[in-house]
Amino acid sequence: MPEPGDERWNALEVTHNQTVRSKKMAMFNTSSIELRHLFIAWVALSFAFALVLDHPSPDEIFSSSFIDLMILSLITVGVSFIAHEMGHKFVAQQYGAWAEFRMSSGMLFFAIFMAWQMGIIFAAPGAVQILGPHISKSQMGKIAAAGPMVNLFLAFVFMPLLYDTGFLYEIGRFGVGINLALALFNMLPISVLDGRKVLAWNGVAYLGLVVLIILVGIFLLPYVI
Repeated sequence: MPEPGDERWNALEVTHNQTVRSKKMAMFNTSSIELRHLFIAWVALSFAFALVLDHPSPDEIFSSSFIDLMILSLITVGVSFIAHEMGHKFVAQQYGAWAEFRMSSGMLFFAIFMAWQMGIIFAAPGAVQILGPHISKSQMGKIAAAGPMVNLFLAFVFMPLLYDTGFLYEIGRFGVGINLALALFNMLPISVLDGRKVLAWNGVAYLGLVVLIILVGIFLLPYVI
């Protein structure tokens, strides 16, 4: 993490101050740049997921069946992804850090390519960048844990739709499944995933959150399989 005064920090601060028009959204700050990156990542990731579900030929991209899957993906995958990232952002900003999402164009193209050519979803569309002079290991662990906890909450939000029928049921089924998968995957203690930061902060908190996700999964998965 860059410190105030070094070149990376100064460059980021200048860029932010000169190009970002800050706005208030609920209890946290965002910017036109972040909103644009979130929108592009939301649509691209949802498109990749719809490709995996349908495997359409080029002339079927605009078919009603694919459009239905795209809408399903936007509501489930897209919303779950954005909520996960905003969980990180919100907690980071409560600690006084500058936090904004930045997409990775290369990874978004790669996700669409993998979905189109191999029918595999590989989602690493970007991340919330966090800069702050006083972010402790404990605070960073809590910031990391916020993402999976939001997904856990959303799994319950989508759950009532499982008692409906038709398209609403499909939204509920995918919404629950996607959020449980995102929560558990991100808690793996490897690479840049959230689990590594949570474990570095507190092993008990890490184990407790993983067990909670698994228990919720055992409770909810019978409804979505």
